[in-house]
Amino acid sequence: MRNASHFSIFRLVLCSSFLLPRFLAAAEKEPTKYIGPGSCAATSCHGSVKPVAGSRILQNEYSTWIIQDKHSRAYQALTGDLGERMARILKLGPKAEEAPKCLVCHALYTTPEQRGRAFEISEGVSCENCHGAASAWLGPHTTRSWPHEKSVALGMHDTREVIHRTEKCLECHLGTRNKFVDHEMIAAGHPDLYFELDSFSAVMPRHWKVPRESEPGKPGEDAAWVGVREWSTAQAVQLRGAMERLTWRAKNERFDKKDVWPEYSELSCFACHHALGPAKDSWRQEHGYVGRRPGDPAWNASRYAVFRLLAKQMDSANAQELDRQLLAVSDEMSKLTPDRNVVASAASAAAPLAQRIAERLATMPYDQAIALRMLQRISDDAENIALADERAAEQAAMAMDSLYIAYSRDTKPANAAEVRAAISALFQQLENPSSYNADHFASSLRRIRTLLQ
Repeated sequence: MRNASHFSIFRLVLCSSFLLPRFLAAAEKEPTKYIGPGSCAATSCHGSVKPVAGSRILQNEYSTWIIQDKHSRAYQALTGDLGERMARILKLGPKAEEAPKCLVCHALYTTPEQRGRAFEISEGVSCENCHGAASAWLGPHTTRSWPHEKSVALGMHDTREVIHRTEKCLECHLGTRNKFVDHEMIAAGHPDLYFELDSFSAVMPRHWKVPRESEPGKPGEDAAWVGVREWSTAQAVQLRGAMERLTWRAKNERFDKKDVWPEYSELSCFACHHALGPAKDSWRQEHGYVGRRPGDPAWNASRYAVFRLLAKQMDSANAQELDRQLLAVSDEMSKLTPDRNVVASAASAAAPLAQRIAERLATMPYDQAIALRMLQRISDDAENIALADERAAEQAAMAMDSLYIAYSRDTKPANAAEVRAAISALFQQLENPSSYNADHFASSLRRIRTLLQ
């Protein structure tokens, strides 16, 4: 079988070499088309059942996607009872799987002119959602000497670059002007959106090789620190995207005048949606409502509650100004009727600051000392993070998990099992939002700090 596989690869490369000029000429004349994941599924390409030894890629990328990755079943999520109910509530028609509002993120939604002969929208979020329409570069990129940069020039998305990859994920996991999850959709049953690149990539799971070293000219790094780089950089990119989205909404550049301001999905869901009990038992009332009037909903600060600690450590100059602008955002958004102009001014100033920090984080070297300092800083700030809201606590839990996996991989601390159990306990406290208790979460986070001594 190995010899047969090698022959198939040789035949594909040979044919691609002869046909390369024809591919390129066609690419210049024809509009780029989406040709479907089946075009990647040959065992000699990306459809192997298991990773192929000695290959520069895993070659089982398609198999991992179709068997393990929930993206491959994103369209099917629309066809069940929940999708039908949401479509009815939102008055989208009888079928969610026919509604553009849903298809833009649950499938590869594009114009009929851009669809190749084998294209099937029911295949969900597939290869070309993330890697770009493949008709122009599919053939050429199979040749061994074909450089990645030429594929990018022909329309492939450069997912090797962490900022660009994060932006691609956030098109749906945060939203854009044209595809978004708002409070209306959440009320109809859609989960609110949150994201963390390293954790989400691990759960997906990854279908690519994690490099042991970066490209020449960039900092060399062990595979462990790739995850830290992805976590840190994506935090900055996500915050930038959130500030850009808030600016659009405040300026009403995308949304109709009839829409609610503020858009409630920009606020902390759990400031209003939480279990009610006797006032004497409420940790919220025990701590009070710092920075806002009791009864006013809080801004969702989860994308900054943990990241601000990283920013201060890695880029103090930009972090100081970012802090100032986000305090203005938080103060204004935590009012019952926030001023659009004040919010737009602060959010639009914060976005480029977050981008500058992202660019620094994407290229700087990482090591065990940085990972340990971040673990310590997050656990030292346990109370502030826990009180921000459940989504901020969730970001802290994912950060602690990613950072400790990287930190402990080679150091192998004697109490590693105890620390991992303590991190798992953080996630257990987040399983049921109604039972979340900030004091308990902060206590668990502080316990990890003592274990890191």
